[in-house]
Amino acid sequence: MPFELYVDSLYTSPYALSAFVALTEKGLPFTVKTVDLEGGEQRLPAYAGRALTGRVPALVEGDFVLTESTAITEYLEETFPAPEYVRLYPQDRRQRAQARQIQAWVRSDLVPVRVERDTETVFFGKACSPLTETAQQAAAKLVHVAERFVQGPQHLFGDWSIADTDLAIMLSRLVRNGDEVPQKLRDYVEFQWQRPSVQAWLARHQPG
Repeated sequence: MPFELYVDSLYTSPYALSAFVALTEKGLPFTVKTVDLEGGEQRLPAYAGRALTGRVPALVEGDFVLTESTAITEYLEETFPAPEYVRLYPQDRRQRAQARQIQAWVRSDLVPVRVERDTETVFFGKACSPLTETAQQAAAKLVHVAERFVQGPQHLFGDWSIADTDLAIMLSRLVRNGDEVPQKLRDYVEFQWQRPSVQAWLARHQPG
């Protein structure tokens, strides 16, 4: 049975993108359905009654509905394991733990960056005001941690993992706005941006 993936109607949620990329990388059949967050559709019983947290993304498999992007990617990894399917997380258990660490961190920390560089900056090129002092500190923390992990222009752990997508999107909040970011990290973001699964997401809302 094909999956259904519920995402925001503007295609700007980095967490919906993460789930979309995971399904695409696994090569699983799925259809995309949108939720109008601006209009409050996520609070209506038709959606909130099924999606426990009332947020996007939501993955539907028959009568099973799962929200929260990391729960979705880990479920897909366990249900459709390598070598039959593309690996979403590193094979090495310590690297796998680090990948999950990165995922948890970019979702729970760096709030000033997420507020002052929202994803319309990433996907639509919205111009933003200079970062406040608090956001500068958060941005410096993001760059510091990213530089520890990013050793080259390609992947964090040798091969691609879903953590590459998640970290690249967070860094893109700065890169796409022209904020100061080391060239090594800019190259990393650009490399991740060209991945076909990410391009498939971008094609849904970008002209041409």
